[in-house]
Amino acid sequence: MIILFIGDIFGRTGRKIIKENLYRIKEEYAVDLAIANGENSAGGVGITKDIYDDLLSYGIDIITLGNHAWAQKKIFDFIDDAESLIRPANYPPGTPGKPYTIIEVKNRKVAIINMCGRVFMECIECPFKTIENILLEIENKADIKILDFHAEATSEKVAMGWFLDGRITAMFGTHTHIQTGDERILPKGTGYITDVGMTGPLNSVLGVKKDIIIKKFVTNLPGKFEVEEDSGQFNGVILEIDENNIANSIKRLNLVEFAN
Repeated sequence: MIILFIGDIFGRTGRKIIKENLYRIKEEYAVDLAIANGENSAGGVGITKDIYDDLLSYGIDIITLGNHAWAQKKIFDFIDDAESLIRPANYPPGTPGKPYTIIEVKNRKVAIINMCGRVFMECIECPFKTIENILLEIENKADIKILDFHAEATSEKVAMGWFLDGRITAMFGTHTHIQTGDERILPKGTGYITDVGMTGPLNSVLGVKKDIIIKKFVTNLPGKFEVEEDSGQFNGVILEIDENNIANSIKRLNLVEFAN
C-alpha cells in the first residue's frame, strides 16, 4: 500500500496546487490513500464546508486539522457530519468532530489519528496519554495506524515518534510549514518525519507575505497577516507499507515548479 501525506495546505495557492496536480502525483506514485492537513486551507486559518468539499473532489481522501481547527466559525455547522474530516483528538471530551477515523483501503483497515502538541501551543489534554487511550480503543480494529502530530516543538514531535515506535505504522509531524530532512523508519518499524512541510506559497514566510513578517520582526509591532499568492510548492511524503502492514520506506516530496 502507498500512502501520500500532504503538508499543511495553505490558502488559495495551496488549494490551486492540489486541484491542478494531485491526480497526476497520485498516478505517478501509485497512491492508494491521500491524506492532507487542511487546517490552513481557508485564507491561512481554518477550513470551510466549500473548501472541504473541494479538497475531496481534488482527490484527497482524509483531511486532518490542528490548532486553527475552529478559526472558521461555521465549521461547527458541518464538522459532525464530515466523514472525511478529523480534528485533534486531545481536545476535551464532547468537542465536536471526530478524533480519528478508520477506513478500508485495499481490504485493510487504516486508522488516521490527529493530535496537537502542547509546547508553545494551547493548553489541551496530554497527547501522550490521549494516544495511549486511542490505541487501546482501536487495538483490534485497525491494521495500519497513522498519526498526524500537529506540534510546534521539534523535541515534542521527536519524543512522540520514539514513544510510538513499533506501536503505530507512521507518525507525520505538521504545523511548522518547514519540511524537515529527517524522514526515516525508526528501529521498531514506525515511519517518521518531524515535519512534512507546507503546500502553498513558495516565496513567503510560512505562507504569509514576506514584507509583513519582516516588518513585524524589525519593529516588533503587530500587523495584519495577508496570505501570499505567489508561485507554489508541494510538500508531502510517500509511505510504502508491505503486506505485513509494516512501513518499509518513506520518501519526502518537495516540488516547487508550480506557477501562480
